[in-house]
Amino acid sequence: MPWTLARRAERLNPSTIREILKITEQPGIVSLAGGLPSADTFPVERVAEATARVLRDTPREALQYAASEGYGPLREWVAAELAAQGLRADASQVLITTGSQQGLDLVGKVLIDPGSVVAVESPTYLGALQAFAPYEPVFAAIEGDDEGPLPPSLAARRGARFAYLLPNFQNPGGRCLGAARRLALVQAAAAAGLPIVEDNPYGDLWFDEPPPPPLAATAGLGGDGSDGGAIYLGSFSKVLAPGLRLGYVVAPKALYPKLLQAKQAADLHTPGFNQRIVHEVVKSGFLHEHVPTIRARYRAQRDAMQAALQRHLAPLTGADGSRCRWTMPGGGMFFWVELPSGLDATAMLPRAVAAGMAYVPGATFFPEAPRTNTLRLSFVTASPAQIETAVAALGGVLAQALHELPAVRPAAVSA
Repeated sequence: MPWTLARRAERLNPSTIREILKITEQPGIVSLAGGLPSADTFPVERVAEATARVLRDTPREALQYAASEGYGPLREWVAAELAAQGLRADASQVLITTGSQQGLDLVGKVLIDPGSVVAVESPTYLGALQAFAPYEPVFAAIEGDDEGPLPPSLAARRGARFAYLLPNFQNPGGRCLGAARRLALVQAAAAAGLPIVEDNPYGDLWFDEPPPPPLAATAGLGGDGSDGGAIYLGSFSKVLAPGLRLGYVVAPKALYPKLLQAKQAADLHTPGFNQRIVHEVVKSGFLHEHVPTIRARYRAQRDAMQAALQRHLAPLTGADGSRCRWTMPGGGMFFWVELPSGLDATAMLPRAVAAGMAYVPGATFFPEAPRTNTLRLSFVTASPAQIETAVAALGGVLAQALHELPAVRPAAVSA
């Protein structure tokens, strides 16, 4: 072709999840793959009422170009909500973005040079890897355990441009960092001179108890005149509706102007019409009434998946005695499942689809050294009955795959 691609274009890859979602559109497939919120939680009537008010009261302003920083009253609302969570920042530090995914892109554009080291959890959010990749970083995995990233491993990433962390009900792992681990990570990052990019799309979706204060509350956002060791990203997608495409970045004052300039170059501003609608919806405290209903719904679906996994996956054993492992998440949208050794979740996916269900293979979430015997299951878009059907089908596929594995031979004993 006559076009010469930029080097960065070679690093653009299709989303594995988006490709799988095409498969799940086939009739009869119960999808546990997509990280989509349940459409049944969308406050359609409230949004319709807010839209009517905006068009009635401020139609010309809403349909005109708007400030790149975002709609002032919405920025003030974000700052006030974060302050209630222990995260102190001024509204002047809030940048409204076109989804939190754009926030990740702006962070990459402003902070990553070709060859820069970026420290990430392993596994981590696929969308972040996609957003950062065109800027040609070198990803360095932070080792972890069942409680999250390990502080010594984080400290070993001294010299990285930043550490990207998801403390609350991580995608894909589902785990939530405890207060002690959060403090240890912030202290390790500070000792290593390593800034933190904290991504929190799921923090409001807790089922059992609210998560501890954000990492950025300890690392600092520079609102008090200090340099600030953190950037914080949030989203309206999981608590209102993803189609509105509204997120936000809260940044240290010294860094904010460059993020704003990158935003201006990208799209001038996030749609002001959408921002005004969302502010109309949330300004009277609606989310404090609405989000608990989402939690109750998702908790029931979480419990249904936990029960189904216990019935259909827990009894399965590999030839070497290994079993399926998972931890029931305390919030969010995902279970992370480790299969018996020797199984390849990517290779098994076509069989699962043929059996009437779909999942996301775990290998795609690793920045390096992917573990092929892992997969992610989402529970929020399927009913308890559908979850039971899908997990039962998955158990049958796994049982067949285990049956086909070669037997483990005992080690030879020397004479």
